[in-house]
Amino acid sequence: MQKRVLAIHDVSCFGKCSLTVALPIISAAGAECAVLPTAVLSTHTGGFEGFTYRDMTGDLLPIVDHWKSLGLRFDYIYTGFLGSFEQIDMVGGIIDRLRDGGTTVVVDPVMADNGELYKVFPEEFPEGMRGLCGKADVILPNITEASLLTGSEYREGPHSEGYAEGLLSELRSVCPGSSVLTGVEFDGGALEPVLFGPGGRGAYAVITPGARHYLGAACGSPDGRVSYALHSLIPGRYHGTGDVFGSAVVAALANGLSLDKAAEIAVRYTAGSILRTAEAGTDVRFGVDFEAGIGGLIEDLKR
Repeated sequence: MQKRVLAIHDVSCFGKCSLTVALPIISAAGAECAVLPTAVLSTHTGGFEGFTYRDMTGDLLPIVDHWKSLGLRFDYIYTGFLGSFEQIDMVGGIIDRLRDGGTTVVVDPVMADNGELYKVFPEEFPEGMRGLCGKADVILPNITEASLLTGSEYREGPHSEGYAEGLLSELRSVCPGSSVLTGVEFDGGALEPVLFGPGGRGAYAVITPGARHYLGAACGSPDGRVSYALHSLIPGRYHGTGDVFGSAVVAALANGLSLDKAAEIAVRYTAGSILRTAEAGTDVRFGVDFEAGIGGLIEDLKR
C-alpha cells in the first residue's frame, strides 16, 4: 500500500527549502505527503532582507483535531524547522497523538550550522530540541547540531573517523533510534588506505572515488554500527540542501530501503542538485536545482 508521510515544516513561498522541497520530492517518490505548515514566509531567512513571516502555531492543533476526527494515520512523521519552544512542545504532543506502532518519526533538528546556533534562537534552544529528538526513530543533525545536542566539541573538517563516530555514540543518549550525521568531511589521502587497503571497509559508500576531499553522511544504528556515504566535496554554500537531503532520506525509507541505502541515495541526489546549480551559476539564495534530478532519484530508488 502507498505510504503516507506527514511533513511538519514551514513554507517559504520563494527560495527552495522546507515544504516546497519536501512535498515534491516525497510525492514524486510515490508516497502520499500531507503537510502541517508551522509558518508561512515570503522567502526563507538565508540572505534575504525584509521577508514576511506568518506564525501558524495557533492552527496546528485544530488541523490535527480534524485529522483525528477522520481517523487518519501516518506511516512517517518528518519534522524540520520549528521557530519556538512552543512549537517544539506542540509538535512533540502532535507526534504522541498521531503515531502508532507502525509510525516512523524522523526529526531534523534544524537550528545551527557552521559552528553557530542560528541567531533567531536563544542559547537554551538546543535543550528543547533535544527533548523532541528523544521521541524520534531517526534524527538528521549536521555536525554543529550534533555538538549542541550532546554538549560535544565542534570541529571544522576534515574530520576523523574517531570524531564522527564519537558524535554518533553521544547521539545515542539523545535519540533511542538511529542518527544520520551530515556534513562529515574527510581528507581523501587519509581515507584512501581505509577504503582500499587490506581488508578495506565495506561500511563506506563512496560515490566519487579518487577525490581530494569528501563530504557526506555517517549513519549510526542503535547497536553502534556505523556506515558512511560520501561524495567529492563541492566548494561553496548552498541554501536548502539539508531539506533536500532529509526529504530524499524519508522518500527512500518510505520505499522500503534501509537507512544506510537511504543516506547513500540522498547524498548522491543532493550532490547532483548542487552541481547543477553550480554549473548554472544561479543565485545560491534561490536554492538548488533538485527538480531536474527527480527522475534520477526515482530510478535510484527502483535500483
